[in-house]
Amino acid sequence: MSRLTTIGYENETQAAVIERLKQAGVEVVVDVRAVAASRRAGFSKTLLAASLNEAGIGYVHLRQLGTPKPGRDAARKGHVAEMRAIFEDHLAEPGAQLELAKAAEMAREKTIALLCYEADACGCHRAIVADRICEAIGCEIENL
Repeated sequence: MSRLTTIGYENETQAAVIERLKQAGVEVVVDVRAVAASRRAGFSKTLLAASLNEAGIGYVHLRQLGTPKPGRDAARKGHVAEMRAIFEDHLAEPGAQLELAKAAEMAREKTIALLCYEADACGCHRAIVADRICEAIGCEIENL
């Protein structure tokens, strides 16, 4: 059975995240942030992609698998159930469905890690994405 990993960088340095990814055998990071910019050093799209590439890890940004602004706002307020409901509605949209299928196909072929900000996967939309991918391809989820 294949394995799908997820990781949040909330309390981490870029170097620590990359090391954890390497230790887990991750081949491609799938960035599931709607906005791949970050105030945390090293986690904006261009710099993160370059650093991952240097470490031998691929990078793909699937913007449609990110939480829309109302969902991000709910999550910031600690309203996880509201964020999940907003994201579930968003995930039903055609663009999100296409990117979900793309992520599932990548997970069939390689060890991928879904990346987002939140340290706790249970409070992050990436847990929903991971569950959907595993439903599609049959895999185990490991939250790094």
